[in-house]
Amino acid sequence: MSAAAYELPSINVELLGADERRHRFAMFGLSVPALLLVALVLLAPFSWLTWLSLFNASGALSSENYARLLRPAYINSFLSTLEVSALVTGICVLLGYPVAYLLSQLSQRAAQILLVFIILPFWTSVLVRTYAWLVLLQREGIINTWLKQLGLISDSLPLVNNLTGTVIGMVHVMLPFLILPLYSSMRAIDPVYLRAAANCGASPAQAFRQVFLPLSAPGLGAGSALTFVLCLGFYLTPALLGGGRVAMWSTQIADAVSKFANWGAASALSVALLVVTGLILLLMRWGVQRLGSSVGEH
Repeated sequence: MSAAAYELPSINVELLGADERRHRFAMFGLSVPALLLVALVLLAPFSWLTWLSLFNASGALSSENYARLLRPAYINSFLSTLEVSALVTGICVLLGYPVAYLLSQLSQRAAQILLVFIILPFWTSVLVRTYAWLVLLQREGIINTWLKQLGLISDSLPLVNNLTGTVIGMVHVMLPFLILPLYSSMRAIDPVYLRAAANCGASPAQAFRQVFLPLSAPGLGAGSALTFVLCLGFYLTPALLGGGRVAMWSTQIADAVSKFANWGAASALSVALLVVTGLILLLMRWGVQRLGSSVGEH
C-alpha cells in the first residue's frame, strides 16, 4: 500500500479560524454585561472626578487643584500615608506569616476549622471593631487598667488618638487580607520538595530558608501588595483612632469635601491617589513576577 494511503486528512485552516473567531465573539458577548458594570461603577465616577479636578473654585478651567498637591502639607500627608501603609503591611507580614505557615502544616480539616477564626472578623463591621479598639485603648480603657493592676505601669499609656492606635486598629483589620492569600500559596507547595531537601542533608531550618520561603514568596508578595494598597485609601480607622493627628490623604479628601466644600481639590487628591495606587500595583506585580521567575529558574 502506498504511503499516501496513510496520510491524515488535511485540516481546514479557514474553518478552524472561523470557528475560533465565533468562539471569541461569543465569549466577548458573555462579558459585555460585566464590562458595562465596570464602566458604570469604575470608569464613570473616575471620569467625573477627573473632570471636576480640572476646575478651580470659581468654575474656571485651571491646574490649580493639581498644583496644590505640591504644597508641603500635602507632600507630608502623602509621605505619612506611605509610612503608615508600609508599617501596617510590615507588622501584618511579621504576624501573618507564622500563622499562615502553621495553617499550611496542619491537616485540611484542622486548617479549615482555624480559618474560621481568621475569617470571623469579616462578620463584624469595621466601624464596630474600630469603636471597640477605641474603648480598649483609651487612657482608662481595659488595657491600661489591666497594666496598672499588674503593676507594669503607673501612668496610662497614650494608645489612642495617635499613630500607635491607628496602626493597631489597621493591623487588626488588614491581617486577614495577608493571611488568606499567603495560606493559599503555602498550601500549594508540594511537601516532596522539603523531603527532598532533607534527603540531601538540609536541616529543617535550611529546608525552610532555601526551599519553602522562596516558594512562598509570590504569595507573600501578593498578600503584601493587597494589604498595602488597601491601607493607602483607609479612612475610618485613622480618622477615629488617630484623632485627627495622623494625616493621611483619605482624611484630607474627606476634609476638602465636608469642611471646605472644595470638590475640585478633593477630586484632584482622589485622582492622584488612584494613579499612585495603580503605579504601586504595577510595580509590585512586576516584582512578584520577577521573584516567581527567579524561583522557577532555581
